[in-house]
Amino acid sequence: MSEGYLLKMESISKDFYENQVLQDVNLNVKAGEIVGLVGENGAGKSTLMNILFGEETIHETGGYRGTIMFDGKERNFSTSFDALEAGIGMVHQEFVLIPGFTAVENIMLNREITKDNFVAEVFGDRMNTLDWEAMRKRTNKAIETLEINLNPNMLVKDMPVGHRQFTEIAREIDRESTKLLILDEPTAVLAESEAEIVLKVIKKLSQKGIAILFITHRLQEILDICDNIVVLRDGKIQKELKPKETSAKEIAEYMVGRELSEQVSGDKKARKFKETVLKVEDLWVDMPGEQVNGVSFEVKKGEIFGIGGLTGQGKLGIANGIMGLYPSEGTVLFNGKELELNNPKNALKNGLAFVSEDRRGLGLLLDQPLSWNVAFTVMQVKEQFIQKHLGGLIKWRDDRAIAELTREYIDKLDIKCVSEKQFVRELSGGNQQKVCLAKAFAQNPELLFVSEPTRGIDVGAKRLVLDTLRQYNEEYGVTIVISSSELEELRAISDRIAIVNEGQIAGILPPSAKPANFGLLMLGKSELEEGA
Repeated sequence: MSEGYLLKMESISKDFYENQVLQDVNLNVKAGEIVGLVGENGAGKSTLMNILFGEETIHETGGYRGTIMFDGKERNFSTSFDALEAGIGMVHQEFVLIPGFTAVENIMLNREITKDNFVAEVFGDRMNTLDWEAMRKRTNKAIETLEINLNPNMLVKDMPVGHRQFTEIAREIDRESTKLLILDEPTAVLAESEAEIVLKVIKKLSQKGIAILFITHRLQEILDICDNIVVLRDGKIQKELKPKETSAKEIAEYMVGRELSEQVSGDKKARKFKETVLKVEDLWVDMPGEQVNGVSFEVKKGEIFGIGGLTGQGKLGIANGIMGLYPSEGTVLFNGKELELNNPKNALKNGLAFVSEDRRGLGLLLDQPLSWNVAFTVMQVKEQFIQKHLGGLIKWRDDRAIAELTREYIDKLDIKCVSEKQFVRELSGGNQQKVCLAKAFAQNPELLFVSEPTRGIDVGAKRLVLDTLRQYNEEYGVTIVISSSELEELRAISDRIAIVNEGQIAGILPPSAKPANFGLLMLGKSELEEGA
């Protein structure tokens, strides 16, 4: 291996449709080393990793320039299967799982264990049957390494988002030939306690000699476990740092190219609200992995109401149930009138909007342009951006108005794209999330549900998104209910925070309450420390 490096990427450059994404990037990694790769959304992190992993989209868009040396040989992987065969594994930012398969089937995919039978003796190995017992045994071994409670027989489509992420990681842990593992935002969908499990696993793997390329926007994680830190900005390496010689603030400043204040946003003053806009009574939601078991709470008109809790405890089920995406029962009063449950279109027509935690599965039309994504719901529900002629017999889409609206949100949310005509699939994960927000804002809702709004978003974009939500709340009076796995995010923006445990509201606290008391509620404890 050249100079003791397992991986050497030299002068890597890449452009998409005349948009320069990477320019002369050099990256070196030794066996057993953990290298943190950080940068804002659109900085080029995922593109660099997709080049290394041989993703088809790279070759379909003209390939790349530069040289990759891996395990002592020059490589140019034409497919991800070639990379896997060479010993490179990858946990993608967006899940690469088959929804209708169980955890066992996904983890063992393309590495199935078979056993002989009398038919195979006649017709050959292709007639061998799957050895389910052996496959479950190997799957359980990978799951046990993660030290989590994951049902190997559950279908991926029925799992909460956090468990899907654990399934992705378990699949890569099971590979015995892996020499380098790429982790693209593996903790983005996880609560802090769950993220700690992943960090422990990363350390274990590095101790076995497996090199790790770790991408995350949680900068403290980078500082805690990495041997080296590489900062990307605008497709170029800005700085290489040692964790012991830097801080999260300094890393963030290299990422965004400017000084940052210590807080995510400005000081938050306590606000008082009188009128109740949303009253939820004994709500039950049958959302697999996020079951809601009879919650009751009130949201005041004009406030930002936070909902927190560990993954799988039900915090995400509340918004999904009220918006009609999963079977629900109970009573929901909106502006004093009972809202019909299990009817998404009715919720939208009544002035509610929703930014889902599953942006690719529910929030976006990936193979459509930004403009179509931003305007689609408001056209369907409110028939805006539609020109009517001959008394409504003929209807035309107002493409000019749609384009103008989309460009307005591209500027407001700093969406990094070529134009409003670019397909959403081509955007980075963080920019896709911003499109989801634009889509919701375009509906001019009276109440906006937002689930995990900054999942997978870098520190600069996180501040922009949270400040945009606050600005939208303050300037337009929109009530916001925000569900998040990041407690500090909720404390930065919310007026009150409800903590969900085992599908029920464990308690509601002001953002100024002691962090320990939020932790106690997450664990189902009712006795809180004084001074909350």
